[in-house]
Amino acid sequence: MQGPRRIGKVALPPIDQVGYVVRDLPATLARYEHIFGPFGRMESKLTGVTYRGRPCDVHLDIAFGSTGNVEIEFIAVLGGESPHSEFLAAGREGIHHIRYRVADCAATLAALRAEGFAPIWQHDMGFAKFAYLEHESRDGVLIELLEMQGGSPQAANAQ
Repeated sequence: MQGPRRIGKVALPPIDQVGYVVRDLPATLARYEHIFGPFGRMESKLTGVTYRGRPCDVHLDIAFGSTGNVEIEFIAVLGGESPHSEFLAAGREGIHHIRYRVADCAATLAALRAEGFAPIWQHDMGFAKFAYLEHESRDGVLIELLEMQGGSPQAANAQ
């Protein structure tokens, strides 16, 4: 059983998602269906997301599977700008972020700023808020914070 995590002085809930960015989502799903499937799939068009301090739009193709209590997310970029497109442009593919569901995204973000993390992508969708954070001394795997409406970490997936 996974317990709380700590990053410096910040207590976090267990990791509930590992996100991978891929170039070819159908090929990836074919490779991993027997391990993490069956997969749910959706397209996500986000507009006005704050990315590196400015608004942008992105269109993603996303698949969700699982292993135990951890969701496995595969993301392919269909268009626009995001940390995912930046990752691919840098010639990378694979593990991209880990996610923590938190009761208060803003408060957790402020606490992680004190530990050297900076938000690079964030958005309030009304029913959910998310933020991706990076840390220059880490290996490039981002942290995602997700707050569901009402602060419930157990609410349905938003992304």
